[in-house]
Amino acid sequence: MSSIRGRLLLWQISALLLTGLLVSVITYLLAWDGFNRIRDYGLEQIAYSVVRHGVQYDNDEEVRNDRGQFVSQIWAADGSLFFSSLDDVGPPRQESGLHILKWENAEWRVFSLKEGGLTIQVATTAASRARRFASIAPWLLIPLVVLVVVLGLLIHAAVTRALAPLEQVRGEIGRRGVQSLHALDSRSLPDEVAPLVETLNDLLVRLDQALVSQRRFTADAAHELRTPLTAVKLQAQIARRASNEAERDAALTQLCSGVDRAAHLVDQLLGMARLEPAARQAVFAPLALDALAKQTVADFSTQAEARDIDLGVGECAAITLTGQIESLRMMLGNLLDNAVRYTPNGGRVDVELREQDGMARLSVSDNGPGIPAAERGRVFERFQRLAGADIPGSGLGLAIVKQVVDLHGGKITLDDAPGGGLKVTVLLPLQ
Repeated sequence: MSSIRGRLLLWQISALLLTGLLVSVITYLLAWDGFNRIRDYGLEQIAYSVVRHGVQYDNDEEVRNDRGQFVSQIWAADGSLFFSSLDDVGPPRQESGLHILKWENAEWRVFSLKEGGLTIQVATTAASRARRFASIAPWLLIPLVVLVVVLGLLIHAAVTRALAPLEQVRGEIGRRGVQSLHALDSRSLPDEVAPLVETLNDLLVRLDQALVSQRRFTADAAHELRTPLTAVKLQAQIARRASNEAERDAALTQLCSGVDRAAHLVDQLLGMARLEPAARQAVFAPLALDALAKQTVADFSTQAEARDIDLGVGECAAITLTGQIESLRMMLGNLLDNAVRYTPNGGRVDVELREQDGMARLSVSDNGPGIPAAERGRVFERFQRLAGADIPGSGLGLAIVKQVVDLHGGKITLDDAPGGGLKVTVLLPLQ
């Protein structure tokens, strides 16, 4: 049973029935004991009545009562039986007091009294007493039935009322849409439900922020893709209308440039999508960061040589840290891509790696135009590019770097390089 209401009702009503059954058994035993005490007292009163008034019957029919009724016997001082309400002898004479005995395959309860030389004995069978008690025992069940029915209804009403706040929360959530993810009101909710709603409100806030970020990202991506695709379409039209081979070659060159830009932007978008919390699988494993840095520098060496840029690795300590190798490779690739892209021909890009206070310190320096101090906080946002920058780019490189650094619990700073340009420093915890 998956319903909370059903479980509560099942457990509470089951507990009620078990308790009622236990109380019924105890009530039955107490009632039976009290009934026996009263009937035994009745035997005693009959015996004393015989002492005071003798035995008188209105007719012979009363004298011949069967064993299912009270049996009266009187013995004389010499031990002879001179009266018995039975035709036969009846239960044997007992000492004074109450006795329980077996006689003629039946259990008898006998009260015997000695008075004035006479022994008066009054007896009844246990079976007769049980039959009389059985006639009144069903009435003992009436309070139990009333108790179970009334308490069952009250328990059902109480459970329904207690779970009403959950129904209220369910209704409120059901009325929410992607455009109305505002927080639920938890002020009037019970203490057990309020923490759940507050946690849900936190989730709604994060979900709203994620949706807003996704919508902004989609709009920005569409806007950024429109520019290179428009240029591709334009160059394709120019190539079609070209009147000579030179114009066609120029248009095709521009067309290839636009395709490269669009492909680069798509790669950046895919890389950023892989870093989203809902898409990434945070599988961390030990890796050699120095080897990864050297390999990434080697991957960009051809691009740097084409523009006569001195790309190299300076101090590079052997450092092993726990991280995601693919996202770290993406981070290094974006740092080097930005550095090579913005460094002028014949410039210099240096990569250094060292250990500092239990962290890996990675720095990438170039002698390009750098980033003004006032703009450095903004460049980590998506699709943000410096005003007046004439170098093609997507505005996603540093945003991806920031995501990877945050994923690894690190820190990134932008500073001026010693010889002019930009120095990007990344601190990553080793564990």
